[in-house]
Amino acid sequence: MISVVIPAWNAAAHIPRTLAALKACGIAGEIVVVVADSPDGVMPVGMHSHDAAEAARLGARVVASARGRGVQLRAGAKAAAGNWLLFLHADTVPGPGFAAAVLGFVADPKNRACAGFFRLRLDDPTAAARIVESLANWRADALGLPYGDQGLLIARALYDQAGGFPPLPIMEDVALVRKLGRRRLVQLEAGLVASAERYRRDGYLLRPLRNLVCLALYFLGVAPAKIARIYD
Repeated sequence: MISVVIPAWNAAAHIPRTLAALKACGIAGEIVVVVADSPDGVMPVGMHSHDAAEAARLGARVVASARGRGVQLRAGAKAAAGNWLLFLHADTVPGPGFAAAVLGFVADPKNRACAGFFRLRLDDPTAAARIVESLANWRADALGLPYGDQGLLIARALYDQAGGFPPLPIMEDVALVRKLGRRRLVQLEAGLVASAERYRRDGYLLRPLRNLVCLALYFLGVAPAKIARIYD
């Protein structure tokens, strides 16, 4: 069974589209949406509780967690029942050929020792978006550094063997794929379409530069909590 794990924080506007697209694909045995809880364990009033309400209304299993993408992904994996885990961001939807690529990957026994990721596509028709996509896909394929918005499809056994996502506020995706190693990463012949909202808001030059600075700081050993403040 494939369990899809989706961390959510202020994502109520995206969740209906993402869950509807996943259900249309028919590949998910279950969908686990991990909503950030407040520090005292009480779901805060506002957008965060809207995430939970939207996910539950659409038939997903809702899990509460402390805030932080790494923490939420880790909690979702722990709660999931599948022997395959598919990690997706709340603002991404499957592109053409997604279901066939997923099912083909999990059907091949040798892929139990590998993790798959998808080609990035942004929901923006501009040339700037195409440049960002090209750079992101090159980074993932050539350097073995796919980010979370490219998804991650991995056997439960391999995920556990690698120690899972570390409970970090940022760079949890980089930490896990570096532990897996470039030779165990496979780019699948399908895409994920991600929201370009952050790029339109921050700029197609500034946002990639900020991402690059965050990655460089992580490799230099700067604490992820400090990097998260720059990213946000």
